[in-house]
Order: sequence, then C-alpha cells, then structure tokens
Amino acid sequence: MTSPSASQLNEPEPGVYRIDAAASTIRFVTRAMFGLVPVRGTFAIAEGRVTVDADASRSTVDVTVRADSFDSGNRKRDEHIRSADFLEAAAHPEIVFHSDRAVRSAGGATVNGTLTVHGVTLPTVLTVTSVSADGERLTATATTVVDRVGFGLTKAKGMAGRRLTLTLDVVAARDVVAAR
Repeated sequence: MTSPSASQLNEPEPGVYRIDAAASTIRFVTRAMFGLVPVRGTFAIAEGRVTVDADASRSTVDVTVRADSFDSGNRKRDEHIRSADFLEAAAHPEIVFHSDRAVRSAGGATVNGTLTVHGVTLPTVLTVTSVSADGERLTATATTVVDRVGFGLTKAKGMAGRRLTLTLDVVAARDVVAAR
C-alpha cells in the first residue's frame, strides 16, 4: 500500500463531527483454515466522534463498535465468534477505540490511540489513507492490523485467523450544537 499523498488528505474545518453510523462501516479481512481460506466481513459502528483541532496533533477520534455486529456472512461462524470462545459479546458488548493524538507528515497521517476488545486495552495505530471534507461533512478511510491473541482471543488456533486487517470507512457530519 502506498502512503497517501497530500491531495488525499484534505483538512476538514476544526470542530466536532458526529460519525453517521448508518453510512460508516468497518470491514475486516482475515484468513481461516490454516491460512487457506480468506474471510471477509464487517462490524457496525454504534457511535463515534471526530474532533478536529487547528493543531492536527490535538485532533481526536472516539469510536464505539457493537461486538455483536460481527458479520462474515456465515451465521454459524458469526455466532461462534460472538460467543464466549471469542468476543464474548454478551459480557463485552462494546469494542472501543480512543485516540490520544494524530500525527501528520509529508507521507500521510496516523491516529494513535488504544483499542479495547474483550476487556483488554492495547495501543493501536490507524493509518489514514484518505480524508475529504466539504465544511459540514467529512469522510475518512483508515486501516490497521489487529492481532486477536493480544486481546486474549486464543481459541481455534489455525482454524481462525490470528490477524485481522481492518478498514474503517467513516462518514461524519459537523455537530452544530458542539460548534456553538
């Protein structure tokens, strides 16, 4: 993957943007069956907020994902992933990303923060591949790779992929109330 160019990172106006959960998605790709079978699917965003600061390093992202929204298109597999063997969605209903800083460079941008899955919080870096804004709305795409074992999700070694590549496609609208 190439680094985003400056033209792909269009700075939005400073302010608070609420993520449109219906228009946003988190896609994942992993491999199963000892790495032989690709598995693709989505998670649903429950809510989120992007706070854009004039100083990009102080911009933040907060996203809450419903753990029970794991969807690979295979009902039996999806139920197993949501079960106590993996996400334990009933006991840990939320997956949360909270950033502590954004870093902009000539080669692109990253958002550094923490990801909490199954009650375990680990540092995570999102690589921002595109941002566009029109004043009232912003869209952004970012990627990261998550190692499920680090979060204590260790069942089915070999049968379930260890690493998931996540792609976040976010659409957010300026929060008029927060802007006042």
